[in-house]
Amino acid sequence: MTLEHYAASLRPIAVADVSTQDVLRALQPIWRTKPETASRLRGRIEAVIDSARVAGHIDDRAPNPARWGGHLEMLLPKPAKLSRGHHAAMPYQEIPAFLARLRQAEGMGARALELVILTAARSGEVLGAVWPEVNFEARIWTVPASRMKAAREHRIPLSEAAIKLLAAIAEFKIGDFVFPGQKPGKSLSNMALDMTLRRLKADGVTAHGFRSAFRDWAGEETHYAREIAEAALAHQIGDKAEQAYRRGDALEKRRALMDDWAAFCGAS
Repeated sequence: MTLEHYAASLRPIAVADVSTQDVLRALQPIWRTKPETASRLRGRIEAVIDSARVAGHIDDRAPNPARWGGHLEMLLPKPAKLSRGHHAAMPYQEIPAFLARLRQAEGMGARALELVILTAARSGEVLGAVWPEVNFEARIWTVPASRMKAAREHRIPLSEAAIKLLAAIAEFKIGDFVFPGQKPGKSLSNMALDMTLRRLKADGVTAHGFRSAFRDWAGEETHYAREIAEAALAHQIGDKAEQAYRRGDALEKRRALMDDWAAFCGAS
């Protein structure tokens, strides 16, 4: 996605002809506003060019125009870094008003962001969701291990609000993806969530940050055990021995938590 969207200006250029200025034109628009994305993008551009060199498409003696050390570091400020796991988040107190505005917004991106908020799931898990993962009768969305950051299956209890949202989307089902993109067989991209936030003037807020808001709410406003809130976020807690003995996923306790979250958000 980063190469397709943020490096779009490079795609028409023969890889052997990509210059330092070409790379800078791709990086500079997001270098300060999206430092982590920009840093990943630079690394991926560098990898593509290195791969082309190994494949014989570029002269071995030609320097990589996307390399950082001794090259782009002289032209770009050192990228700002967010602490690991921290994303710009909306204060949880503001979410009910924001969700009310979000529900008035049109488009599949708005609906995907609504599900991100109601389930506290990662945006990638929501955007990659397919209909066979959703059990309407049991009110459970099962994300397979292959799509989870920790490579473990995650069952998400769906509040009544989340079920109503998914049922409304299902009436216009196109293919397997819950949130289909414009290209056949592709899901909606993360750009759709960014654009939705931009349209709603949620400056500086990221889709991932809603997970932080949920966690803050659970810790500040409820009496649910820390383990339940962390399980809702699919976070592993404790050492390996403790994880081995904790085989259950506290689904019903998490269901009560997610129902309360939906009620707090004004979505129940």
